[in-house]
Amino acid sequence: MEVVVIGGGIIGLSSAYFLQEAGHQVTIVDQSDMTNNCSYGNCGYICPSHFVPLATPGIVKQGLKWMLNSESPFYIKPRLSLSLVKWGLQFMKEATAEKVERAAIPLRDYALFSKKLYADWDALPQFEFAYEHKGLLEIFQTEKVGEHAKHLVHQAHALGLTDTKLLNQQELFAMEPNHQINAIGAIHFGCDGHLYPNKLMQQLIADLKNKGVLIKTNEAVVDFEKTAGKINAVITPHNKYKADAVVLATGSWSREMAKKLDMDLLLMPGRGYSITIEDTPYQTIYPSVLVEGRVALTPIEGNKMRFGGTMEITSTNEPPNLKRVAGILKAVKSYYPSFEIPVPTIDKVWYGYRPCSADGLPYLGRTKKWKNLVMATGHAMVGLSLGAGTGKLVSEIIDEKPTSIDISFYNPERFNH
Repeated sequence: MEVVVIGGGIIGLSSAYFLQEAGHQVTIVDQSDMTNNCSYGNCGYICPSHFVPLATPGIVKQGLKWMLNSESPFYIKPRLSLSLVKWGLQFMKEATAEKVERAAIPLRDYALFSKKLYADWDALPQFEFAYEHKGLLEIFQTEKVGEHAKHLVHQAHALGLTDTKLLNQQELFAMEPNHQINAIGAIHFGCDGHLYPNKLMQQLIADLKNKGVLIKTNEAVVDFEKTAGKINAVITPHNKYKADAVVLATGSWSREMAKKLDMDLLLMPGRGYSITIEDTPYQTIYPSVLVEGRVALTPIEGNKMRFGGTMEITSTNEPPNLKRVAGILKAVKSYYPSFEIPVPTIDKVWYGYRPCSADGLPYLGRTKKWKNLVMATGHAMVGLSLGAGTGKLVSEIIDEKPTSIDISFYNPERFNH
């Protein structure tokens, strides 16, 4: 079968990997040169701990407060946009305690499945992407967040993530003894791992090329050849690619791509930023999330530190905003007072767009409108974590095999009325 995968991020590459392994002839088409998309600059977490989706009850109220502060962790850039309004209204509708609770088991299963596949890849000779399994710290400064942390640990244990532990201040300091930390405690999620996204992406691309997957870069998809509920070809300005099946894995550009197929996809780009510093004295032992600051830190390969964060709901055409990076570094310093990291120049900053669905859960599966189309997008902040698992699930869907986990929760048409 000839399968065209649109999108060369971790979701597209993983899909191509497992489709090729299943015996399909695969072509990846991407509008960029595939060297710097959102799959490169994230903090590299493989995180079953992230069983709470983006749309939570408190985030809407908090987001409205933060809208006045361009340095805030969650920021919706006000603009006249019907698609933003539709997405926002659905997001508010989805942000309920009941829906968050219902999402926990499906997200746990998805992440554990994906984590196993990353471990499988790590054992292969062609891959060496600095995969480590030492867990993740969620560090907090306030009693209010500490109370929530107790609930989260209890919930993790109920989900079978029993290597999750609530740490008091002394236990936290013992795990991170090299720097003073302004915090009262942390959760240690022993279930989590991390890797170096840049290496993973480069090695996946090299492996796919070696196996005969055709990779077409700098080709934007402009149209489709369609008949009787089926996509027959994917059209770019330069070529037409025949397709028996199509995988739409275009990340934050998926709403526009879906529109070319006469579908309305509730999805917004959420821009994040990161900076990576080599040979820095500001090195932590564990990857960590600074909870109140909503910032992530990752030690990578022994000599690098990556600092990342923010969720800026904006358009993909909006220029980057260094105030967002200043906000990240200010949050880091509030936890680690000895960390003297100046705001870098824009050329030293990575930024990319996370595809955020209207409930923070992925869109994964077939559509009623196009019988040979599989959607694989909308993974928000856990695209890398769920990447390997998504690729395997895509290949199972295309081969019409029973899927390794229940994917009904991720129906791409769940908001269609």
